Amino acid sequence: MTGPGVPPPGSDRRDEPRPAAATRARYAGLAGAVLLAIAGYLGGALPTVRSGVTPVTIWQGPHGPLILGAWLVGTALLVGAWWSLRRGVPSTGWAYRTAGLWALPLLVTAPLGSRDVYSYACQGWAYAHGVDPYVTGVADAGCPWVESVAPIWRDTPAPYGPVFVLLAALSVVLGGGLTGTIVLLRLFALAGVLLVALCLPGLARAAGVPARQAVWLLLACPLVGVQLLAGAHNDAVMLGLLLPGLLVLLRRPGRPAALLFAGALLGLAVAVKVTAVVVLPYAALATVPGRLTVRALLRDGGWLAGGALAALAGCSLLSGLGLGWVGGLSRSGDSEQWTSLPTALGFVVDYVGALAGRDPDAVPVARAVGVLLLAGVLLLLWWRAWTALRRSEGVRQWEAQPVAARPRVALYAAGLALAATVVLAPVFHPWYATWPLALLAIGAGGDHSSDVPVRVGTGRSYLATRTSWFVLPCAVVAFLTLPDGTNLARFTKAPGAIAMTALALTLLVLALTRWSGFRAPAPPDSSPR
Repeated sequence: MTGPGVPPPGSDRRDEPRPAAATRARYAGLAGAVLLAIAGYLGGALPTVRSGVTPVTIWQGPHGPLILGAWLVGTALLVGAWWSLRRGVPSTGWAYRTAGLWALPLLVTAPLGSRDVYSYACQGWAYAHGVDPYVTGVADAGCPWVESVAPIWRDTPAPYGPVFVLLAALSVVLGGGLTGTIVLLRLFALAGVLLVALCLPGLARAAGVPARQAVWLLLACPLVGVQLLAGAHNDAVMLGLLLPGLLVLLRRPGRPAALLFAGALLGLAVAVKVTAVVVLPYAALATVPGRLTVRALLRDGGWLAGGALAALAGCSLLSGLGLGWVGGLSRSGDSEQWTSLPTALGFVVDYVGALAGRDPDAVPVARAVGVLLLAGVLLLLWWRAWTALRRSEGVRQWEAQPVAARPRVALYAAGLALAATVVLAPVFHPWYATWPLALLAIGAGGDHSSDVPVRVGTGRSYLATRTSWFVLPCAVVAFLTLPDGTNLARFTKAPGAIAMTALALTLLVLALTRWSGFRAPAPPDSSPR
């Protein structure tokens, strides 16, 4: 049995690594980060000069073998070091210092793993020059840096919210050129990660989990350093607004002013990237300070929703862009890759149809089915979290624990919802895995056997069992990109789609046989000792 202030199983000293092992992991990860930075200098996602010459691929360049070697070895070292300490680290401070040490080389190299930062720059340039980026693609807008944008995104409208378009435009105005703009966009990403880092201890305390585990699993994750920081992805800004909003909510539940402020932060996160909206229904479960009833949820959750809507409407009006960004979301699926489960299933159906002499064109249908299935999964997750908390309050012996358990249930359910969104969305990129990781690193940490309705693992291997299911995918997808932004999924379409389909079927069978879902927490043991 655990409770507030009581270390959960898996957080004691038996899970701490030996000092020598922790030191080896720290400096192995640092060596990996340095190698990745070197690969970035030699062949990262560097600006493309308008010369009329088709740029060569990374393996055709003069330093091709060296770049690929440094990238693969560096990624393996960084991922291996992170993975080796997933059960525990010496302390929260040690985790912060190590994650910061790994981030330093990645902050001073070229953009890595993606060319999206050039899309951001051109969208900001378009807005700063009076062009609506939700109507006009960056090529037609006349952006002078369009040659650096990935070809597939040159003619598509911006799919990001008005808050991020404003930040991109500010970067353009203050940057004075492409280099300055990229530096400022990376600084915005760094600010987002720093806000996340500041919020993690408070969120961990609210959820009753070890802060050092949450800090390590999230901040030291290679995807954070390579994709969010070096790649300057706006997901860092989204998370930098999302987690402070959740922290305010969990610290001041039931207080209208705090709920409005928390809702405003969550609304701003949605106005960066719409994915953040998935978290709102689950966050509402933690707004009620006392007994959870429909009336209390509507009252306190209404304040949260009001703050979110006010922030979203306010920035849409102030930017003059309105809700035009919603239309841009429809073009985000132009990229078809097997890393999206529905897209992979559509590919496999098309392959089978081709063998039969037909062309089913199943990808659009599979994606539509995936969206419908996602809606059902999100509804089911929310209902099971709601019923689990309601059942827990029906236990008379349990007085304080239901409220103490509520933050972790809300965070864990929100993390699962984001994981489902990542899995069932029409498109997937490696940095998307940081969305669920940010909440699962908190909500899935520690021991759920007493206060969170999930049952997995016991004993010394408990932490590894609790976290491996979402840590392992993050480790795997870290290998999917090359420093110049090349996505390896483009070159493994058929085998990747078949492997993804086989994996999905295997996991579905396992889930049907082992899924226990949410269950009511057990009351404290009141027997005499």
